Amino acid sequence: MLTSMARLPLHTLPAFRTVAQLQNLRAAAETLHLTHSAVSQQIRGLEEQLGFDLFERRGRRIVLNAAGEALLRSVEPALAQLDDGVQAAAAAASGSAQRLKVTTLPSFAQRWLLPRIGRWRERHPTLALEIDASQQVIDLQRDGFHAAVRQGLGPWPGLDAERLFDAPVPIILVGSPAAARRLLGAQPEALAREPLLGDADLWRRWFAAAGLRLHVTPVADFNDAGLMLQAAEQNFGLALARELLAADALCDGRLVKLSPLSITHEQAYPYHLVYPSALRDWGPLVSFRKWLHDELEMSQATLHPPSPRRRAKGGAASQPG
Repeated sequence: MLTSMARLPLHTLPAFRTVAQLQNLRAAAETLHLTHSAVSQQIRGLEEQLGFDLFERRGRRIVLNAAGEALLRSVEPALAQLDDGVQAAAAAASGSAQRLKVTTLPSFAQRWLLPRIGRWRERHPTLALEIDASQQVIDLQRDGFHAAVRQGLGPWPGLDAERLFDAPVPIILVGSPAAARRLLGAQPEALAREPLLGDADLWRRWFAAAGLRLHVTPVADFNDAGLMLQAAEQNFGLALARELLAADALCDGRLVKLSPLSITHEQAYPYHLVYPSALRDWGPLVSFRKWLHDELEMSQATLHPPSPRRRAKGGAASQPG
């Protein structure tokens, strides 16, 4: 029986964690870039050193027993902290050739982030920004990313999360300029007769907010909001979209807001910026966070400029007289 921490074979713990997560020795070996035999030997050596089994073999699966679950709960925070430390050290060692790797949803990348990269380069000409657009929730430490823009409620274990908006992003009705020439100011009943793009349930919610109970059948649905907005720009139909993602197209006239009515709903999860805790004070990430918040504030101000009546001399809000 193990009686001293000095006897714990620390080099086997990453293999132990990976096997526990994947429940398959061969898959764990591929993830760790080791042979199946090497991973099996590490697990067997850890169990022999401890003096008890950690896994149960169930056909091709290998699952934690009660002892293994207890050990994983104990070592997982320490291993995650080590992962963060290695990533922070690698980031600090990159010197002048710094590169910030960010993963985000394709819709956010296409419709909001990429159009602003020019201003990022103007502010930070020596800091390269590498963007990965993916609908998968990527393991930042494992895949070498410094931050992610995610939708959800969290928490994301092992990561710090900053909500990017205090209030829910409204969902608005938009269409092409050609559609606007026919429909701007039209009643909801007329809009319901148009080709509709996107999620049927969201459309039912919008029409219910307008006082109509309708069964709607959109002509097309999309797994990516960016594609849906592109279809709306090309006059294939009307779309309900997050105002943030439609912001640039609204400002330059590619899309038009067709109704003052907007909605929110519980499945429109808020945006967060998430990153490993160890990188919180890393210079490039600090710069990206500041730039991101500045750009979001600029987008909001462009979409919702303050009323002239509420501006005082010098730019402060006026008080009612």
